Amino acid sequence: MNDHSVTDPALVADLRQLIDAARQRAASAVNAELTLLYWQLGSRIHREILGQQRAEYGEKIVSSLGRQLTREYGRGFSAKNLRHMIRFAEIFPEEEKVSALRRQLSWTHLKSLIYLDDSLKRDFYIELCQLEGWSSRQLQERIQSMLFERTAISSKPEQTIRHELASLRQGGQASPSLLLKDPYLLDFLGLNDRYLERDLEDAILREIEQFLLELGAGFTFVARQRRIQIDDEDFYIDLLFYNRKLRRLVAIDLKLGRFKAEYKGQMELYLRWLARHEQEAGENPPLGIILCAGKQREQIELLELDKSGIHVAEYLTVLPSREVLQAKLHQSIVAARARLQGGRDDPAD
Repeated sequence: MNDHSVTDPALVADLRQLIDAARQRAASAVNAELTLLYWQLGSRIHREILGQQRAEYGEKIVSSLGRQLTREYGRGFSAKNLRHMIRFAEIFPEEEKVSALRRQLSWTHLKSLIYLDDSLKRDFYIELCQLEGWSSRQLQERIQSMLFERTAISSKPEQTIRHELASLRQGGQASPSLLLKDPYLLDFLGLNDRYLERDLEDAILREIEQFLLELGAGFTFVARQRRIQIDDEDFYIDLLFYNRKLRRLVAIDLKLGRFKAEYKGQMELYLRWLARHEQEAGENPPLGIILCAGKQREQIELLELDKSGIHVAEYLTVLPSREVLQAKLHQSIVAARARLQGGRDDPAD
């Protein structure tokens, strides 16, 4: 009698699930213990050696320690890795904070985070990484693509950003400004200099998986050219999505040129129809994203589109150099924060 005649496939599947789950828990426990160990080593070296010696002399001691520990415990304790541990202890000096982080993020995650030069940016990536369950590679890719600088929240004053991150940390609810971006990077669509709105829409549908990744956490595709009837007229929403994190429908209107004021009325019509006919119990009001090739920032500010649940963003089908993009984003963030600081910002908004 062979094995197949006596083995229940459902039983085998259950046993595999138990084994895999146990292995995952064991790996997580080992990672958490190693992360704490790395912090303890970094903290001890920093406190007892580097904190009391000249930089050059301290570096010699770290190199010597690395050689000795590598002989005894392997390459994981090389001088290079000891420097990572020291940096870890410098960035997170409180063991209580480390104890919380090590249960959620791997040492590889943390090595990417400790070299971010802005504590606000670092906190953003920590919270989003935990919310969305990024792998260490995904975290590195999002840092490289300047995700923080491209989110709507980055242009708000620091007090507001910290408030929203604290709310996410305490309640697990993400605000739209944490997930919506500007600009959206659509270089993967492979479009040339000349294309129509239909070409843009077709390209997005062909690359829907990549587009969903660029949109961010929780987005699922619902419909293309969603027909809605108001009185005796037909209207069409270019793309309709649902976001599980925000618990709301998201309508996207694609525009080839720069933003125009009349786009607001069109999107408001879509959102009010969706709220009346498609919004279900327990869901939040629908959001609208107007994707344009360019923005009229003063018009957008005067129209107070946020109050209507409308987000206007640029899209880039051809990426500039990282330096050019970084400079552009920095200028936009500084200008937006200056306007808000001089006006009506409220951290509870």
